[in-house]
Amino acid sequence: MIPAAIHGKGAAFDLRSPFGALTSFYLAFNNRNLLGMESVWLGGQEPSMDNPIGGIRRGWAEIKAGYETLFSGNARVEAEFHDYTIQEFGSVALAIGRERGWCESPAGKMTLAIRTSRIFVRTNEGWKQLHHHGSVEYPAMLEQYQKLLFGRPLTPAVS
Repeated sequence: MIPAAIHGKGAAFDLRSPFGALTSFYLAFNNRNLLGMESVWLGGQEPSMDNPIGGIRRGWAEIKAGYETLFSGNARVEAEFHDYTIQEFGSVALAIGRERGWCESPAGKMTLAIRTSRIFVRTNEGWKQLHHHGSVEYPAMLEQYQKLLFGRPLTPAVS
């Protein structure tokens, strides 16, 4: 039976299924485990991430740098995946749902609500994350989240 929420607590790394890879992601994220994160993400230049905290990152090196900054900073973030579906199409799997959690830093604490999608691909080592997209539910929540993480809201880049 698939649980109502995936938080990674008590889970073992099992990349043989998309569900196992997803569970392993949250286990690594919530424990600030960079090596665990590396085992879940596809290496090289193919992976990508797009969210309002880390921006657009392409390639594992850029994604890893974002996690290093988050995991080593003063803020602590934890999340669980809920209200989700996992759909498998041969060697590609799509996980769509919501994250709920919290962020705490010396500046305060808040709850989070984030719309999230993740794409996984099957490799010889198991299922690996190829893409992540996240959107914070409400503009005021995003501003507060950015203040807790960076001390100020981020301004969009103008080209």
